[in-house]
Amino acid sequence: MQIKSKNKENKIVFLDNAAGSFPKAPGVAKAILAYINDVGVNVGRASYAPASAAALTMLELRESLCRLFNFGHSEACIITPGATFALNLVLKGYLKPGDHVIVSPLEHNAMMRPLNQLATHGISFDRLPADENGLVEASAILPLIKPNTKMIAMLHASNVCGSVLPISQIGQICAAKNIPFLVDASQSAGHIDIDMQAMHISALAVPGHKGLLGPSGIGALLMQPDFAASVEPLVTGGTGSQSDSEVQPLHLPDRFEAGTQNLPGIYGFKAALDFIEKESITALQKQQNDLAVRFIEGILNIPAVRLVGPTKVDKRVGVISLDFQKHDNAEAAYLIERSYGIFTRCGLHCAPNAHKTLGTYPQGTVRFSLGWHNTKEDIDAALEAIATVSK
Repeated sequence: MQIKSKNKENKIVFLDNAAGSFPKAPGVAKAILAYINDVGVNVGRASYAPASAAALTMLELRESLCRLFNFGHSEACIITPGATFALNLVLKGYLKPGDHVIVSPLEHNAMMRPLNQLATHGISFDRLPADENGLVEASAILPLIKPNTKMIAMLHASNVCGSVLPISQIGQICAAKNIPFLVDASQSAGHIDIDMQAMHISALAVPGHKGLLGPSGIGALLMQPDFAASVEPLVTGGTGSQSDSEVQPLHLPDRFEAGTQNLPGIYGFKAALDFIEKESITALQKQQNDLAVRFIEGILNIPAVRLVGPTKVDKRVGVISLDFQKHDNAEAAYLIERSYGIFTRCGLHCAPNAHKTLGTYPQGTVRFSLGWHNTKEDIDAALEAIATVSK
């Protein structure tokens, strides 16, 4: 099947922001370059001016994250290589053999692979039920809670269908039952307002390179201090503090930040958060919702294409999956890219059980994920491509 390209300007339309935002926020590249050219040193190992400047930037990054997520403990904002590392740190540092965990049926492998690894060491888990749109009821947790349930761990928004889980209501149940609550905000941070205090979140894992518009290879884990005291470090080593001891420091953040930090990433991440703070989550969410409405309304008028997930934008983020009824999804994604210059992601998106829940396993879906830089023209170009390819 051949389709003549209608993208006369050869413009790339990037709709794979759920994998990693592009372009990055203004100022990110400049900040990284400034560190490399003008700073270039480590933190916590010296007191000369460049080291102090780097340490201050790192502190400012923690404070920015705390403001963004209404978290009052900057020392308990741990800088990590990403959300996957953060989830592994919590799951493997807190759970013990015999413990039970409750998760959603939509989890990314960043959550499920560590849990399945831990299952070989005596840890068990149960999944919440969900409907065909990937929506769950908070009350469905109650029958799953056991005497040995030691954690409820789940994503905030699906990386497959965009559905948003009722984190606030689930957090209330966790608080009432005194069960720690771990939230993977990989697809919601930067898109939806997150209030750790109001949502009763014990630990929040965020990547820097998605909705927070920063560079790859960096993220954060924000943990309530009383919960952090019960978590064993995943990695130990040099911190620049208490160098007279061969035992890992107990104080935060050093307890969980062994080794040399990704300083270029920290400078870039801080610049991205400066942009988000200036723009506001409210404004970014409104832009995303407006584009999602335009996209979904257009899709519902195209036959032979199934929209996966909720139709209402108050139930989702701008992660929109499609199942082409008359074509192999991989073929459709290939044609959309090669003929129209529209970048998507096709497959199972590292979340096989989510696709089983949504009825898109094993064929997967073609995922279109919106970002801060997308426009109405991008959406219209995508809709035109989908309509043509689906015929």
